[in-house]
Amino acid sequence: MTEGSNSMTELSPSPNSRKLWQGRNVSGQTSIVPASDVAGQALVVVIAIMTLLASLSIGGVDLIGYSAHNWENQISREATIQIRPTDGLDIEKTLNYAVELVQGFPGVKSAQIIDRAQTERLLEPWLGTGLELKELPIPRLVVVTLDDTNKADFGMISDAVATQIPGGSFDDHRNAINRLVTMAHATIIIGVIILALVISALTLTIIFATRSALSANAHIVEVLYFIGAEAGFIARQFDFHFFKTGLKGAFLGGFTSIVIFIVFSFWTRFAAGTPGSDQASALFGHFSLGLSSYIKIFILIGFVALLTMVTSRLTILSQLKSIDRKESDLF
Repeated sequence: MTEGSNSMTELSPSPNSRKLWQGRNVSGQTSIVPASDVAGQALVVVIAIMTLLASLSIGGVDLIGYSAHNWENQISREATIQIRPTDGLDIEKTLNYAVELVQGFPGVKSAQIIDRAQTERLLEPWLGTGLELKELPIPRLVVVTLDDTNKADFGMISDAVATQIPGGSFDDHRNAINRLVTMAHATIIIGVIILALVISALTLTIIFATRSALSANAHIVEVLYFIGAEAGFIARQFDFHFFKTGLKGAFLGGFTSIVIFIVFSFWTRFAAGTPGSDQASALFGHFSLGLSSYIKIFILIGFVALLTMVTSRLTILSQLKSIDRKESDLF
């Protein structure tokens, strides 16, 4: 037998050595994967960013879903009468008559006149502040509150307003709300697609990070595996490392998203009355997420941590199988 053959025989793992490695207590030994390195810190940052994007997608989808639900409910709760000023028209008297007229129909709970100051404030987002609007022929509004238990006949109310109130028109908001709801549903679909893409990108990032960690420690992994360390033992050395890395990054990203939503929620409440805040509140409420949304974010944090660990394990086992194939080809 040649000298090279003797060397191979001496280094070849025996069944007993594999059993020893399988049951060996490794406490106190240096971990195969460094506890902290540049690649690991970069992976934490990447996972945090992607978890932040995923959490914002979840929160945004929920906010839009809540808004779409509220918009749909508004169809059955509220309508408006608009009265355009015309020459010789006593606008205040006409507004009071409109209230009396509409309250006589079944399904109408109440009607309230929007005064001129409120009307001007509604126009501020489009016309700005500081303008003198008193001389302009601004249409006036009457808000009609509908009874949920008794459906109103919108057609009959619309005909009565058009024929009995000069310059009057009735709007039940169905067309506008339907367009908004359709847009909201499309946005929800886009948000779900973005969430799926973020998760896919995160998975690919974990795969490449795991391979990078393996490459940096390839000589250690190959020696351990060659002298008898089981694949499961080697994979376990990476499991906790990548689980801890994934959990740290996911928690940072998820917690940051929660802070963002809380800050915007406080902003919409404290800035109430300003045009920007009013428009944001009209579209998304007070940016206040429900308990279910926060639960989803925490579930996402756990999912990302488990995904990081499972993906790293599968990648490592796949790499070790390739080592097995190379070893088989060698012998």
